[in-house]
Amino acid sequence: MIRLTASAVAQLRQILGQHPEKGAGLRLGVARGGCAGLQYIMKVQSPEPGDGIIGDPGAQVFLDPQAASYLSGCTLDYVDDLADAGFRIVNPNAARSCGCGTSFEPIPEAAGDEPIPEGEPCATPA
Repeated sequence: MIRLTASAVAQLRQILGQHPEKGAGLRLGVARGGCAGLQYIMKVQSPEPGDGIIGDPGAQVFLDPQAASYLSGCTLDYVDDLADAGFRIVNPNAARSCGCGTSFEPIPEAAGDEPIPEGEPCATPA
């Protein structure tokens, strides 16, 4: 499963409290792409069939079943510092991560059997 820090829960409550769709949460997944091979996908939406549900109402995270093996044991945190603000994933299944922290190369043991969809390339800072 995934662990949520107190900071991530507080930010989720704030974001989801302003979202008009009842029962919405932060859906986590992975897609092929980015600088390191796989990239994290985060969307505010309702759960999809088969999603794992983490957290409690008002601060729910929906885990895409295709991403479960890549994200198992992760910690979802929210950071707000001088350089940047946003959700961060600390992933023990990553052999390496790109500099921007949005993509990773999985350790071979984390590779799932499910096909991973294509994603977008990492944003390169100007």
